[in-house]
Amino acid sequence: MSSLSLQAAGAAREAIDTNVPRLVAENFASKLFAQDPALWGAAAEQEAAVRLGWTDAVSVSRPLVPEIEELRDDFAREGVTRFVLAGMGGSSLAPEVITRSAGVELFVLDSTDPEMVTKALEDLEHTALIVSSKSGSTVETDSARRVFIDAFQRAGLDAPSRIVVVTDPGSPMDSASREAGYRKTFNADPNVGGRFSALTAFGLVPSGLAGVDVAALLDDAEEAVEMLREDDENNIGLQLGAALGGTSPLRDKIVLVNQGAPFVGFADWAEQLIAESTGKSGTGVLPVVVHDGAPELTSGASDVLVVSLVAEEDVDPEQSEGVRVAGSLSGLMVAFEVAIAVAGQLLGIDPFDQPDVESAKAATRELLASKPEPSPAAATDGEIEIRGAEDVLRGATTVPAALSALLEQLPEDGYVSVQAYFDRLGWTELESVRDVLARRTGRPVTFGWGPRFLHSTGQYHKGGPAQGVYVQITAATDTDVDIPGIPFTFGELINAQADGDATVLAEHHRPVLRLRLLDREAGVAQLLRAASEL
Repeated sequence: MSSLSLQAAGAAREAIDTNVPRLVAENFASKLFAQDPALWGAAAEQEAAVRLGWTDAVSVSRPLVPEIEELRDDFAREGVTRFVLAGMGGSSLAPEVITRSAGVELFVLDSTDPEMVTKALEDLEHTALIVSSKSGSTVETDSARRVFIDAFQRAGLDAPSRIVVVTDPGSPMDSASREAGYRKTFNADPNVGGRFSALTAFGLVPSGLAGVDVAALLDDAEEAVEMLREDDENNIGLQLGAALGGTSPLRDKIVLVNQGAPFVGFADWAEQLIAESTGKSGTGVLPVVVHDGAPELTSGASDVLVVSLVAEEDVDPEQSEGVRVAGSLSGLMVAFEVAIAVAGQLLGIDPFDQPDVESAKAATRELLASKPEPSPAAATDGEIEIRGAEDVLRGATTVPAALSALLEQLPEDGYVSVQAYFDRLGWTELESVRDVLARRTGRPVTFGWGPRFLHSTGQYHKGGPAQGVYVQITAATDTDVDIPGIPFTFGELINAQADGDATVLAEHHRPVLRLRLLDREAGVAQLLRAASEL
């Protein structure tokens, strides 16, 4: 399946009919693929001028294919068949959806939780590490690189021969990797932002090494581009962008759901693309990733737009609202990228910067340097410590009461954000709290695993509309892992990341309830019970 199709009804159809004719008349699509930086206004022109390389990613990436296949074959002859990707956000989300959808294994290490790091370090004899970062300065990625080098050496393995790097040419990591003699260093197009990098080396190298046919991926994308670059009212990219950013009044909660498309995790990739591109300057649209049957799909809320991923043949003649899209995986990736470029113009923002991502990083660095004593809990209920400002807790001393106090502050047009800072592979049952809170509030609820969400929806939570209330969940553990050459452990790092983000959210006047699980198993069970009692 390589063609693209879109079906829209209700407010989405009105937005398409209103905005697409103007976009066509102004030659938006052809100008976009000609990399015209003026499409988003003078204030965005400087950034856009160095961020539009993704429109040409298919042709630029073609020469990578034989290099990736050759390296994969070499590794296989050496018995290296397991690949761990150390990357965050744009460096990890695309390879994750590509490999999962293809049914091949790739361990994506985008966490600083010591228990997840420990799992990544298993089976080193058959493992190679892919370090993926535009600059190499991302703390999570650099920490993973350090611990893997140490682990390879302790296992008696030649560490440089097991490390592959993807980075921008001329970056600090580019020169350092070549000097260190790592197995292979791939350079990506520097004129592509991370969240638009799915079809560059950042998406293709990890996917191809893990076993995906990346040439076919590029073939499908190339076919989609031929349609997406046309100034035509049937252009799916223009239509989707008009639906995302052009409803009036704006439906700024975009509920993403897979209802039959042959992909795994596409909405998680789209979540970063939408949130980090649009959530700034007090505006934007919030992606809300849900499963089929989630409460948001039938809430009827006037600020919700449902975007469903469906199989190409799945047409609904009775559709009354929302958007249904179908196509190949890579074709839809390019279509969503075009759509976000369109939505950015309609919303009047620069879709290529991320001004509020750095604030949480800076707060984390400050906490790691100063190492302050943990703030005392306002109360302890069973296996959960409760923290929060007085105006958030309102005297609550139990978890149900604290949750209720937070939800009382939820605006009519608001959303709930649940942010869990621990092992996302080992504790997936915690995600069920999302549906519970959505049913309780009748409002959209997002669920993000920390610290990875800091590189996606984290931008929207701070830079977008002040509509959210936030539940931050952290967890104690008996497991910790030292980071060689760094004066803090992974456990200290993830705690500082949580503390730093909570601090920045509070500075932006966002209500934050902080729950720390003293025992993971008992704490998760207690939290789920507490949420169900609301």
